[in-house]
Amino acid sequence: MGLNDFSFYDLINRNAVAFGRDICWDEVDDGRQLTFAEYKNQVDSLAAGLSRAGIKKGDRIGAVGRNSLEFFLVYGAAAALGAIVLPVNWRLSADEICFNLNDCQPRIAFVDEEFQSVLETKRDQLPSITSYYNLRSDKGSALTFASLLEKSGDVAPSDIDGTDGFVIIHTAAVAGRPRGALLSHTNMLCGSTQLNYCLEITSTDVHLNVLPLFHVGGLFLAVSTFQVGGLNLNISKFGAGTAAELIQEKGVSVLLDFPPILQSILEAAEAEHFDTGSLRAVIGLGTPEVIEQFQSLSGGRYYSLYGQTETSCVVSIGRYSDRPGSAGKVVMSADVRLVDEYDRPVADSEVGEITVKGSLVFKGYWGLPEDNEYTFREGWHHTGDLGRFDDEGFLFYAGRKAEKELIKPGGENVYPAEVEKVILEHAAVAHTVVIGVPDPKWKEGIKAVCQLHAGMTITSSELISFVRERIASFKKPQYVEFVSELPLKSDGSVDRETVKSLYGNA
Repeated sequence: MGLNDFSFYDLINRNAVAFGRDICWDEVDDGRQLTFAEYKNQVDSLAAGLSRAGIKKGDRIGAVGRNSLEFFLVYGAAAALGAIVLPVNWRLSADEICFNLNDCQPRIAFVDEEFQSVLETKRDQLPSITSYYNLRSDKGSALTFASLLEKSGDVAPSDIDGTDGFVIIHTAAVAGRPRGALLSHTNMLCGSTQLNYCLEITSTDVHLNVLPLFHVGGLFLAVSTFQVGGLNLNISKFGAGTAAELIQEKGVSVLLDFPPILQSILEAAEAEHFDTGSLRAVIGLGTPEVIEQFQSLSGGRYYSLYGQTETSCVVSIGRYSDRPGSAGKVVMSADVRLVDEYDRPVADSEVGEITVKGSLVFKGYWGLPEDNEYTFREGWHHTGDLGRFDDEGFLFYAGRKAEKELIKPGGENVYPAEVEKVILEHAAVAHTVVIGVPDPKWKEGIKAVCQLHAGMTITSSELISFVRERIASFKKPQYVEFVSELPLKSDGSVDRETVKSLYGNA
């Protein structure tokens, strides 16, 4: 490691000294607590065990599991060895999980007991994985997590550069396949620093870790809290009543929100008479009604943001009340330029593609050099999202470019093309357009507008079940509308914009 480099493992060592006796992790499910010093010791033991298992710098480590202390230890041990964590969304189908793992060729995989049966059916399709280990418990067919902690020994930290890869998070399936976004140690720590500064997180804060550690938001806010010596309060499964009770009992002060998380917590708190007054900072993409309800009831602040996995979670953040409807102002470690189709800066207040450069920008998509060349053209990361600045520098999100049309139900990313591809596998469907529509629960829902072959029939529920059986359940349409014919452009292709205007209200 160079004189000027700083990794997540360096942070672990620093915190073991600065906050050694303070609790860094509280596992609600079983009551386990670890201090910062104890966390460092267990990270070292796990790193030593992984080293004995043959893991070295640059190797990928797969992880399929719910949030847990063990999951967070895997991140720390990988950082010590210079390995790269490959967390996989367990809500995906077996085929989708298999694709993501094969895409990055991990040497070993940590798997929760409840997901082991999913991977058992795919072992012959995962040739790079030589060993499977339990994650949260020692039940199941995999090797035990505890076996890696035995004979702890000393770990020799790898020579890690701040720009070395630390985690690969797969994004939604643009052009029919997910892409693994590689984030470095510098990306992780810089993004976390921005969150800490903007949300004013300190060692006195308690973060309720409800978003999964395979999600850029859940991972970064957990690391942010850890970074400043705060407490991560972890639950493996989200329950609104449990969350509301923990906010009152544990003094939870920081939360990340994707609809309907905050709304369901507020409803549960009201029903059970829990006090949410400790919740001083919530960051996310909530609706104005829920945001205003939260701020009125708790006295806390809601922070809006714009960001993506490829930008280390954040590009802009701001207090909702400062400019309702905006995504705040650009953070200190990023430069944003709005450009037209020819990469020319647009005029003030005009809409353009959001392009970003700076230490938050990821290293690139794993194994996709052509995609990287296109994404990083002109020396800027092209997000595929549209935005505009007002005259005071607040960024307003203005949709997505046609080439990167995206639907976000409850914080998940779903590309219409992926869902359309599955729908068209059904023999009854001739043409389809999948669009995002307003949804009272998820903020944005998925709607399929379908034209059937002559003489063919299918019900909405049958089509939804057909999709759910083939890809992750969160990608299935919530709404289906059958039409006699879809509007066409002059070239004979389906006119997506007209479909949106005609059928865009669920």
